[in-house]
Amino acid sequence: MDFKIEKKVFPLNSPFVITGYTFNDANAVWVTINKDGQIGRGEANGIYYENETPERMAAQIGSILHKNLTHEEVYNLLPRGGARNALDCAFWDICCKKAGKTIWELLNIKPKLLVTVATISIDDPKVMAAKAINYAKYPNLKVKLSNNQPIERLEAIRAVRPDANLIVDINQGWTFKELKEYTPHCKRLGLSMIEQPLERGKDEMLEGYQSQVPLGSDESCLDSSEYKQNASRYDVINIKLDKCGGLTDALKIVRMAQRDNKKLMVGNMTGSSLSMAPSYVIGQFCQFIDIDGPLFLKQDIKHALQYKNGGIASMPTTKLWG
Repeated sequence: MDFKIEKKVFPLNSPFVITGYTFNDANAVWVTINKDGQIGRGEANGIYYENETPERMAAQIGSILHKNLTHEEVYNLLPRGGARNALDCAFWDICCKKAGKTIWELLNIKPKLLVTVATISIDDPKVMAAKAINYAKYPNLKVKLSNNQPIERLEAIRAVRPDANLIVDINQGWTFKELKEYTPHCKRLGLSMIEQPLERGKDEMLEGYQSQVPLGSDESCLDSSEYKQNASRYDVINIKLDKCGGLTDALKIVRMAQRDNKKLMVGNMTGSSLSMAPSYVIGQFCQFIDIDGPLFLKQDIKHALQYKNGGIASMPTTKLWG
């Protein structure tokens, strides 16, 4: 079994702005496994707020590689994060190829088409409203906000898209006081969810708090080991493969959430369709779908997902992954 590690840079159409951070490129690491002529691939973009870079992820992966490495060893040898995600997803892909089965057959899932959000990054309210109009074919919008004019921005979008299902993502940008101040406005504007309003590690006040709008956990819940605590504080858990370290741990979170009747969201850290493909598996179990990363790229890869009217994302083909 041979392994190849590559660093990939995907320029974005325009800067993508969230609370405290601006992205100009999607910087990824690719892992390719070659086993007896069968090829398996995985992509990771890493966790920016944990300072993961393609160089660091590539070094992590390279440190454990040997010709007889097993899929099970990956989960034990690497911590959660992008490095494990890329290698784990490559192993899932090669497993499908070796078995001559699709990922759906391997996991005994009857797949359905997913309807993704289109994400609007932080900008002037008029610019954000214009982007909302440009995303007219997407019924579901995800709006990035900070504590700077959040309601003005939301009202500008709602004015031009009264039809849209809206969620907001704060990326840890509010205080608890601000959350309580802004939530009634979010309810008035018909929002379906407020994602990650508070800073990771400083959201204990959400224990027992009854929000007028459902709250979602993203940065606060990185992997399955953090699920239990977050399940008691949030209405929705956002699963990202880059956070939890691959499809293996993501499926573990799904099983926990199904046991607890907890709602789920699948998210992404931007990236190409190769990142979205295994996320499409997790999306089968989610009430909120965010796999729009390729929409921000100047150019996606071959055999890419197609984004159609109604926000429908096509299923990944076996030429892409799985």
